[in-house]
Amino acid sequence: MGNMGLVIFFAGTSTKGLELEERAMGITFWFLLFLFFCNGSYAAGIQRNVSTRPEVVQVGAIFAFDSIVGKAAEVAIKAALDDVNSNPDVLPGTKLNVSMLDSNHSGFLGIVEVLQFMEAETVAIIGPQSSVIAHVVCDIANELQVPLLSFAATDPTLSSLEYPYFVRTTQNDLFQMAAIAAIVDYYAWREVIAVYTDDDYGRNGIAALGDKLAERRCKISYKAALNPEKSRDDITNVLVKAGLTESRILVLHTYSDYGLEVLDVANFLGMMGSGYAWIATNWLTDIIDTNSPLPSDALSDVQGLITLRMHTPDSQLKRNFVSNWGKLTSKEKVHHSFGLNAFGLYAYDTVWLLARALDGYFDQGWNISFSKDSRLSELQGDSLHLDAMSIFDGGQKLLHNILAINMSGVTGSVQFNPDGNLIHPAFEIINVIGTGYTKIGYWSNFSGLSVQPPENFYSRPLNNSSSNQRLKDVMWPGQTAEKPRGWAIPNSGRHIRIGVPNRVSYREFIAYTPSTGSFNGYCIDVFTAAVNLLPYAFPYELIPFGDGINNPSIADLVEAMTLGKFDAAIGDLAITTNRTKMADFTQPYIESGLVVVAPVRALKSNAWAFLRPFTPMMWGVTAVFFLIVGAVVWILEHRINDEFRGPPRRQLVTILWFSFSTLFFAHRERTVSTLGRLVLIIWLFVVLIINSSYTASLTSILTVQQLSSPLKGIESLMTSDDPIGYQQGSFAKNYLTQELNIHESRLIPLKSADEYANALKKGPKNGGVAALVDERAYMELFLSTRCEFTIAGQEFTKNGWGFAFPRDSPLAIDMSTAILRLSENGDLQRIHDKWLMSSACSSQGTKLQVDRLELKSFWGLFLLCGLACLLALLIYFILVVRQFIRHYSANESESSDRSSRSARLLTFLSFADEKEEEVKSRYKKRQMEKASNSGSVNDGSSMNGSSIVNMELPSNRSIASNSEV
Repeated sequence: MGNMGLVIFFAGTSTKGLELEERAMGITFWFLLFLFFCNGSYAAGIQRNVSTRPEVVQVGAIFAFDSIVGKAAEVAIKAALDDVNSNPDVLPGTKLNVSMLDSNHSGFLGIVEVLQFMEAETVAIIGPQSSVIAHVVCDIANELQVPLLSFAATDPTLSSLEYPYFVRTTQNDLFQMAAIAAIVDYYAWREVIAVYTDDDYGRNGIAALGDKLAERRCKISYKAALNPEKSRDDITNVLVKAGLTESRILVLHTYSDYGLEVLDVANFLGMMGSGYAWIATNWLTDIIDTNSPLPSDALSDVQGLITLRMHTPDSQLKRNFVSNWGKLTSKEKVHHSFGLNAFGLYAYDTVWLLARALDGYFDQGWNISFSKDSRLSELQGDSLHLDAMSIFDGGQKLLHNILAINMSGVTGSVQFNPDGNLIHPAFEIINVIGTGYTKIGYWSNFSGLSVQPPENFYSRPLNNSSSNQRLKDVMWPGQTAEKPRGWAIPNSGRHIRIGVPNRVSYREFIAYTPSTGSFNGYCIDVFTAAVNLLPYAFPYELIPFGDGINNPSIADLVEAMTLGKFDAAIGDLAITTNRTKMADFTQPYIESGLVVVAPVRALKSNAWAFLRPFTPMMWGVTAVFFLIVGAVVWILEHRINDEFRGPPRRQLVTILWFSFSTLFFAHRERTVSTLGRLVLIIWLFVVLIINSSYTASLTSILTVQQLSSPLKGIESLMTSDDPIGYQQGSFAKNYLTQELNIHESRLIPLKSADEYANALKKGPKNGGVAALVDERAYMELFLSTRCEFTIAGQEFTKNGWGFAFPRDSPLAIDMSTAILRLSENGDLQRIHDKWLMSSACSSQGTKLQVDRLELKSFWGLFLLCGLACLLALLIYFILVVRQFIRHYSANESESSDRSSRSARLLTFLSFADEKEEEVKSRYKKRQMEKASNSGSVNDGSSMNGSSIVNMELPSNRSIASNSEV
């Protein structure tokens, strides 16, 4: 891009004024003296005088006249100056005058012209257009305190912290790169190739893109840097190297006059066809907006591309300016008409922004003055005349006014945030189709991707959820609507190197034949079947990993892949947490957690086999509850049921007989009380459950051969000190030592199935092992022909086997999809049956001894029964005490207070042991005797008293009912 600058002169400090001063020294002296008394002082610096404004402000502009940006900027700046000078509300009494210089696409010439304006006591510069030039002149602007207002330098590193006098009046490329990263993430791509011009503008823009992609777990897989000096041969060499990489998503960040040449070469190399996706930064929309329609050869090079345009909201100001654009270009008498691009809009607003800032500056009473830089004064007499550049004393005040601007322009709201960027950055996303383009959506830092203009969301609550991110359909390169996969196998002639463990044992899974260099086995067949389902060619080479003597470490294989020795790893690769931190794994194609394998022995039946279903604790608690329930029922029935009365020996026998006869539901005693029946019903339910469980367990023990093992699972191994065997190279060692804290000295590595069997047969006391810990897939194959061993306990980890690929490799996703298809169509099961369905163990009808029924399986039932007994006894006790108090209250009032507590307790126990009918009869007789001895009571009163007695002494049935509640 070219350069552009704007310079402002104060007319009172011109060289012509100094010459007049020499001719009329006296007049000048008295004039200066007058100013001194009016203003209080006169010195080089900022002077406050509300009434003084310059009549003319000289404005200089530097840019490449024939550039895409320069053509639009020239017309826009002239239009803005005409509008400013004709507006009496802005800079009243002051006229802006423009002087333009052509940088002719030369960075060096642009720098020299900027320095020339600096020498002419410039108060502000609109520009430069080029980010490269901006990096040079920003240091000069900082030293001389001259604000730079650039509508075209988009380099993200031109920050307000490093360059405080640089004001970007256009969008920062940081936001454009954020938009591109959002597009890449939206289409689920993970890697892109960055093609860019190798200068400050290109490098810094791509660096920002890399940061934004990393935030979304994406990355730049290859950087294709182009020589700033345009050369077709150089472009060809760069693109050929890029084409040999895996990614098919290319981001092109360059200049307007460079980009079409790059796309032409890419089309020639076949990189614009189906399977590719190109994303161009806003340089392409600048060309389309300015030179539309494009030539036919250029159109063929941009078909299906996605590009971005700086978004400017629709407004009446913008519509008026756009409608007058044709008149403005014809007024300039250009050779041919051209369109308006976004930089033209920002150039127009930049002039207005500076005019309003100067207007506020003068309204605040500040004048313009300059002072010499003492460091530059030392260079006086130098041929470069650097000492002619002066410091603008009001630069900081003018900069403050610029950053405080809040106005509405043709680009929308013009306002700066604390970082020095324009508020509400937004971009339109364009898809080039045919002779035109389609707007497929928008991006803004507020709403993300959307199909509606960003200004529609500013008044709504922020919602950046992925479900709200949406774009319209795209026509991709190759005239296809199918989204590019984003990557392809490089057409470099090199096969994908796949590491395969060279196993010594369990060769049903993987077997390597050194003489032929071939592999076979279950894992190999699964991999081959999955590759055949891929929708593209997959040239690969299987490379053995290991010495063929010992089983290789799977962790070492995965690590070798991450170091670049292999492009992928397949085989019996267990998916563990540590390994997923190094690589991406496919969908598991077989489940295989860790299990414990231990020797077993057959249990022979004996005379006491009927006791085996229950543990001793279970037998004991059951027997105790038989006695408790019998005693509780006896207590509840003793006073009202003759079957539960009699001599003590008879009552004891009744309790025992009643209790244990309920086991067979053969009890003959009839329960009368409601509480007794309630307890008995609950107990019979408990007995039914216990009886059924005992019968089922005993049946299994007597009809199926039982295998017994001293180990019950991994918990038994953790609490013992016996040695444990594991497969050499398996992750089981790390899991046992790191997760279960089993000391490494207890672990014995074993190589083959025969070593497994020998170590288990020897046992821990004869140099063997107590058990093996290995993955279920291996152990099922091992146990299929060895019936003297079995799996003890449950599988204590949940793992699976998968194929490993480097992090973020798209192959992992495609292979996972292929494995799922194998599972759905049944091929995965057929491969499993082919390799792993060995002859079953001859003792398959046997089973490992089932754990005996323990108290923990029935404690709920016993608790329910116990609570029922306690509740019944409590209710019964309350009723008996109440009856005792009622029947003996009269006697207690007549008895001596000297009666002891023990006597009252004996009386109560005697009362509780009596039959309830006898108690009622005695109480009734006592009441009748009292009535007969009372002479003062007439017959009517006697009848009433009799009624009262009858009410107070309920019948035997009523009392019995009360005692049962």
